[in-house]
Amino acid sequence: MNRPEDPRPRQEKRELQADRDMVTGRNAVHEALKSGRSLDHVLVAKGERSGSIRPLLAACRERGIPVKEVDSRKLDQLCGPHHQGIAAVAACKEYAELEDLFAAAERSGEPPFFVICDGIEDPHNLGAILRSAEAAGVHGVIVPKRHGAGLTSAVYKASAGAVEYVPVARVANITQTIRDIQKRGVWVYGLDMDGETWCTADLRGAAALVVGSEGKGISRLVKDTCDHLVSLPMSGRIGSLNASVACGILLYEGLRQRRNLMAR
Repeated sequence: MNRPEDPRPRQEKRELQADRDMVTGRNAVHEALKSGRSLDHVLVAKGERSGSIRPLLAACRERGIPVKEVDSRKLDQLCGPHHQGIAAVAACKEYAELEDLFAAAERSGEPPFFVICDGIEDPHNLGAILRSAEAAGVHGVIVPKRHGAGLTSAVYKASAGAVEYVPVARVANITQTIRDIQKRGVWVYGLDMDGETWCTADLRGAAALVVGSEGKGISRLVKDTCDHLVSLPMSGRIGSLNASVACGILLYEGLRQRRNLMAR
């Protein structure tokens, strides 16, 4: 892993096009909010704040639902011409609370083992990370409310159903969440090209693995907050691995250590 992957400037557009769990129109979004339906985020046309839009956005803020401004023509492409300037993307599953992740670890009788996604925007990468996390016995995945993929239908499909079995907590501040879990005895390892070799990571105890965005890697503040930085050696001509692939390698190293698996 080591140099970040090339940025994908049209990532948001591809994600939205891949996701068809849409609730469109002011009345429909109002009813979805009123019923307590799990919404991943709300799309609003740029500059649209007229009439009933304003109280809808206030309701989103109250529930902590991210609001993304998009061009009206993009809403036309996604929803047809009758969206009235607003649409909501339904979450494929309810988000967990951070405490739920610790509870899952406690039920397993094992030290906590988490994945933290710092700005993973590609829904296919997030889905693949969730699939690997479930297979490796991870107790939960943490994602940001903003600047990252959420639990959309595209993520569900890419996870091959793993979303059903891995609790996903969505938090407002990744850096503060890292500090919070560190206070509870969790050692945090960030995947970074400048880190020490991955073999130095002791993942037998309470541990969390931070995976950075496809374009920029782990953000500076998150990197500074990690306890250790680890990297994967690259012997070929390609300078980096896909974020989900790199994550999967480290997750299985964690599984090997936790089960004391040794080559025969």
